[in-house]
Amino acid sequence: MQRGSDRMSAHRDDEMKHELQGLLRSGHPTRTEEWHGPEPPAEDDPDVTHGPVTPGRGPTYLEALRLELARNLTRGSFPAGPRELTRTLRHGNAPDALVGEVDRLPDRARYGNVQELAVALTEAGPTRPGGA
Repeated sequence: MQRGSDRMSAHRDDEMKHELQGLLRSGHPTRTEEWHGPEPPAEDDPDVTHGPVTPGRGPTYLEALRLELARNLTRGSFPAGPRELTRTLRHGNAPDALVGEVDRLPDRARYGNVQELAVALTEAGPTRPGGA
């Protein structure tokens, strides 16, 4: 039951729903002007998700890796093997270091979600400089 105390009419309410429909369905900003959207963090920005960055504080390697994978992969990307995931990451302009880590996983492996992929990458360990 509506009491008429709304600030907007039902017609304006429907207009606003229609305006937001593209954003809600797509999952990403739908504005054409780039300056409207927030600027993404740079790869070398400090991670401040958990507050100020201090020694001994912050996410573990698994948590940070899982977060980075979740930023670049969707649920529709799974289940998949390393080749499909590498292709998806490259298509989404993921950081080269992340693409390289996924690319060196065994070709026959299949991953059902981001967690399984992050665990496999953690167990494989990060690549060493110099190819060692």
